[in-house]
Amino acid sequence: MHGWIILDKPLGLGSTQGVSAVKRALREGGYAKAKVGHGGTLDPLASGVLPIALGEATKLAGRMLDSDKVYDFTIQFGVETDTLDAEGKAVAESEVRPALAQLEAVLPRFTGPIEQVPPAYSALKVDGERAYDLARAGEEVVLKSRAVTIYALEVVPSPHERRVGVALEHAAVRSAETPLQDITLRAHVSKGTYIRSLARDIARALGTVGHVTYLRRIKAGPFTLDQAISLDFLADAAKERRLEDICLPLRAGLDDIPAFSLTPDQAGLLRQGRVLVGIAVHDGLHFALLGDIPVALVEAEAGSLRVVRGFNL
Repeated sequence: MHGWIILDKPLGLGSTQGVSAVKRALREGGYAKAKVGHGGTLDPLASGVLPIALGEATKLAGRMLDSDKVYDFTIQFGVETDTLDAEGKAVAESEVRPALAQLEAVLPRFTGPIEQVPPAYSALKVDGERAYDLARAGEEVVLKSRAVTIYALEVVPSPHERRVGVALEHAAVRSAETPLQDITLRAHVSKGTYIRSLARDIARALGTVGHVTYLRRIKAGPFTLDQAISLDFLADAAKERRLEDICLPLRAGLDDIPAFSLTPDQAGLLRQGRVLVGIAVHDGLHFALLGDIPVALVEAEAGSLRVVRGFNL
């Protein structure tokens, strides 16, 4: 199979464990061995959309890493931890609790291009070592700030409010002046954004401290929770040998770019790595197809097409 299985990753599971679960499903279902990789790391303490690429779709996994993401997350006010989430130990405390009106007033400061310092407990490397390994060993970790973009940031109902069906505008705890113990936000962010750092900085801007207690990825590139399946559903599909039914086509990872139809001669040239010239097409990335068969991800420029990623299908 060549395509995507979108997992709704549960809490406690690492991204590589998600890959292992899909490999196990392929084995147990008696499918041919295939390349499997994930399209973007998701922390064990986060749940939600984890795209798993199979076969030729693994050539697009890198592009998925560069895509924007959407997260829901809850900030608990009053305590900042060393990991910036509920797993860490407290390093700062505050009695200050912001009101909703105050929170909404500072959100525009965190929308658009911003600079943020990643968490010390992150997978970034410092002198060849993972930052979280150094932090766990008790060493001081100083990371440089990085430029990221927050496309949108808004208040949404908390997980509890959604479970009990409380509309945000009718939630008594959400009156504009009531001190907040916590708040749930939805962030549409660029690659490289750390939600834990965003939560830390929002709390500090409100004159208090905070940490993340809930983190769920609801969109990664073109993939959403509507397409995601549980590990139990994956296991059942493997036992029933119907993984084909839940595997999205390779092109699903390219839904955000236009398709370009090839002639057989053009497809043959692209498969040889040749550049097509004199093509009437807008500049930019295109998904080149021969009929329904994916041939390549191509870059168009000044009437020429060159292969960015070729598919052996």
